[in-house]
Amino acid sequence: MIEFLGIGSRVKHPAFGDGVIVRLHLAAYEVCFVQFGLKMVGKDYSNWQVVERIPTEDAVSYSEAEQSLIKILRSWAGVSLEKIELGDRWRNGKMVLQADGVQPKEIPVDTFFHKIVMMRDRLRVLEQAVNAHKKLTDEDKVNLQQYITRCYGSMTTFNVLFKNKEDYFVGEGGKE
Repeated sequence: MIEFLGIGSRVKHPAFGDGVIVRLHLAAYEVCFVQFGLKMVGKDYSNWQVVERIPTEDAVSYSEAEQSLIKILRSWAGVSLEKIELGDRWRNGKMVLQADGVQPKEIPVDTFFHKIVMMRDRLRVLEQAVNAHKKLTDEDKVNLQQYITRCYGSMTTFNVLFKNKEDYFVGEGGKE
């Protein structure tokens, strides 16, 4: 007999990685994966590793599941789930990339901004991974940290897009 998983169960999928079951359907689980977002996985799927099983009889409200998911994503991914806001003047804007003899390419500013925020979050995760690495020497960590700081510095051009200054990229010149 298959023992079904409940909302909040943590899983590790061979293709999608770490995830949490957020909704139950008749024949499938709706799983939020850290790297790939929401995916449907059949209830008969058995190739994943169940990291934490939550029984189906334990009823969990949507808000409780949401809070659990936020906590899990923060601990597993090291990614900020705080709401980073685009500056008001850029809302509903578009970027136009144009080169001689080539059709212009339009990109919504909010789409571009989302990519910049993701880049910042991933730099933070990389920084944490370097600092926590057990096999790197302190000298290696300092050397790698300098490159990460320079990446932050290169990204300061995009600070104009952020609504709040505390969300800005800060390079070497901005460190205390």
